[in-house]
Amino acid sequence: MLPLNIILLLSLQLITHHGRLQRGLNDPKCRYLQFEKQMGVGPKLMTKNLRPLRITSNRCLHPTISQILPMLQFLPSLTYHVKCPCLSNPSLPKKWEEALAHFNVRKAPGYDLISGKVLKELPKKAVTLLTILYSSILRLSYYPLLWKFAQIIMVPKPRKPVDDITSYRPISLLPIPSKVFEKLLLKRLRSDVDLSTLLPDYQFGFRAGHSTMHQTHRVVHEIAKGLEGQQLCTAVFLDVAQAFDKVWHTSLLYKLKTTLPGPYYLLLKTYLLSRYFQVKYNSSYSSCYEVLSGVPQGSVLGPLLYLIFTVDLPTTDHTNIATFADDTGLLAVHANPIVAPQQLQHHLDILQKWVDTWEIKINQAKSVHVTFITKRTPCPPVTMNNVLIPMQPDAKYLGFHLDQRLTWRTHIKTKRHHLYLKLRGMYWFL
Repeated sequence: MLPLNIILLLSLQLITHHGRLQRGLNDPKCRYLQFEKQMGVGPKLMTKNLRPLRITSNRCLHPTISQILPMLQFLPSLTYHVKCPCLSNPSLPKKWEEALAHFNVRKAPGYDLISGKVLKELPKKAVTLLTILYSSILRLSYYPLLWKFAQIIMVPKPRKPVDDITSYRPISLLPIPSKVFEKLLLKRLRSDVDLSTLLPDYQFGFRAGHSTMHQTHRVVHEIAKGLEGQQLCTAVFLDVAQAFDKVWHTSLLYKLKTTLPGPYYLLLKTYLLSRYFQVKYNSSYSSCYEVLSGVPQGSVLGPLLYLIFTVDLPTTDHTNIATFADDTGLLAVHANPIVAPQQLQHHLDILQKWVDTWEIKINQAKSVHVTFITKRTPCPPVTMNNVLIPMQPDAKYLGFHLDQRLTWRTHIKTKRHHLYLKLRGMYWFL
């Protein structure tokens, strides 16, 4: 395994030299652009007197690090002094120490094999080096490339055939130092930007003081109010296909630029682009491939980026919308069984134009259309993108089964069956 101090030095070299290029310093020994050329993301730059970076170790390197090291051979040695606010501000390193102290040590490490327990046992000199690295990232608005490599492990699903690729659940593992920095950046972003006014009120996902119980209570209250008023409530619960994996980077960067301050936009731009992943299965490793869409899986900032991406979801005056991340529900309440579906269809037509604009795909076959009513009054169907949304007597939303008359019979029956299966699995213990 590559030592921690070498990884930190490599990241600090990459960040500081990127800042020197941004400031217009023409250093003849700077090889950063050649490094970008190796990755295929920068222009060509010819320099002289190249001195490769030598790293010797008696132990075998990790397969991922063995692929990264040839790309880093053009990085210069760290022979200059790095000015950082943490050197003159003794309270700043304590913030990093507090973040490390509250970090969950049970998190699986990334390709660098640096776990949370290792970070908690670091001496003060290493914490100071981490502080310099984190402060340089904030000062230069540049995210290190070494932290943008994700290792994908394949976890088999229970009772599924092992020879089918769909029988495995991919889990993305990122470097732990990167997650610690993301937590600090998210805390700082919340203090500088009022996210409560930025995010809409109907979005309850990944927000403090909001949970699935609150959103479900809001939906049930709207349905119950319509039933008590002898009105019809028709609702559509949409299924967004691969919501987090299919986020269009260009549109996300546009929304970040229009909603966040400039330094945060520049930092999140380098955080989002030029990311790579590698698949690990048992002791085998694949090659590294670039991530072309989606927010980083397994990251701290990924959920917030998705919420910003869907911040301009269209709404209407005659319908209600309820979202928890990508779980979206549309409700229309009216006494006339013809007018309510028309209002819902109007909202679906507007939503279809929005998803076409931002390259989002709705799976109509897995979406559900339910009409909540106490009488047996027929309700016209609704469509999206000229595809009929199937009508069902009940719908599952955020773990709750909502039937047409809101009796909770389906929900109670389902939960009793789940409890029976769990009790059956514990029979040997009892």
